[in-house]
Amino acid sequence: MENKYPEGSIVYAKVNPGLKLAVRRYARRIYYCTNLEHPLAKELVYYERELMDGPTAEGN
Repeated sequence: MENKYPEGSIVYAKVNPGLKLAVRRYARRIYYCTNLEHPLAKELVYYERELMDGPTAEGN
């Protein structure tokens, strides 16, 4: 099974669609993302089902 978002992709979390993330690493079905507004902050970790392509893809 391939990952949907390759490293370097810009994605958004479904729970916070205003937060712009960059996929830094994909390992064992988990995406390790960097917050683009605060790149030195702790990395955020998501499963594929928790991410979406754009901020308006769901609910807006």
